[in-house]
Amino acid sequence: MLIVKNISFSYDGALVLKDVSFTIDKGQNIALIGESGCGKSTLLKLIYGLYDLNDGQIFYDSKQIFGPKFNLIPGEEYIKYLAQDFDLMPFITVEENVGKFLSNIYKDKKAKRVKELLEMVEMTAFAKVKAKFLSGGQQQRVALAKVLALDPKVLLLDEPFSQIDTFRKNTLRRNIFCYLKEKQITCIVATHDSKDVLAFADETIVLQDGRLIEKGHTKSVYEHLKNKYTASLFDEVNEIPVNIFKNESPILLYPHHLEVVEKSNFKVVIQNCYFKGNGYLVEAFFEKKQIYFESLIEYQAGESVSLALKI
Repeated sequence: MLIVKNISFSYDGALVLKDVSFTIDKGQNIALIGESGCGKSTLLKLIYGLYDLNDGQIFYDSKQIFGPKFNLIPGEEYIKYLAQDFDLMPFITVEENVGKFLSNIYKDKKAKRVKELLEMVEMTAFAKVKAKFLSGGQQQRVALAKVLALDPKVLLLDEPFSQIDTFRKNTLRRNIFCYLKEKQITCIVATHDSKDVLAFADETIVLQDGRLIEKGHTKSVYEHLKNKYTASLFDEVNEIPVNIFKNESPILLYPHHLEVVEKSNFKVVIQNCYFKGNGYLVEAFFEKKQIYFESLIEYQAGESVSLALKI
């Protein structure tokens, strides 16, 4: 179990994380979400041991994780951390980068392991290419293979798919997260992409201004909209005024919660219509308040439609 207990951290006098606590069971995949600057990357670095805590403690399997004041070489050997800069050596080949930390004693075993990892990230064809000649997305895929080479107990990923093409990203995500589950590797993924979260994360941690404001099963965090900030990290979010749906206080709804009906007391004026492939995201106004809903039909700006809760 990974235990983060009442940790705080400041940088240049500014408090970045404030009294953060949570636990993670072995083999869980955890999504770490929040707006830019909320402390996601800093939290990963603290868990890895790259920084010293101001307050609090971090443990893995009852062993305390310390920062550079206590370790000559920061970072625990059973934890791997993939930063946004990838940390590849530019003048050696892809296969040399992936196998950098693998023993040379059993060369056949090492070669087989490198081949397996390159197949998983679809980089086999580039095995003999030097890293400096790769695109950003290709480097990111190689970096993912590299951090998995020794099957860490804990894997910390900071925006791990941010530069990868969409048509490769979906397959790669499935490959990586299925592999982590199979090997029971505990993983924390800091991300802005809700597709990294909804399909693969067992639990989701939400950070805001350096504080942990929510932690729970991902489906529950998504479906039970406790606050507008958390909901907005997944999708556009509507704040519905009092009495529209006989509600006694404002409620939060995603666009797919609303549908067009023949008549209701919730009448909106269309502003824009955005094509999404399988339909449209429609932007409208209700009493000068922005409202979003989904539709299979394209509407024109200025049209009026009535909305209701989708049953």
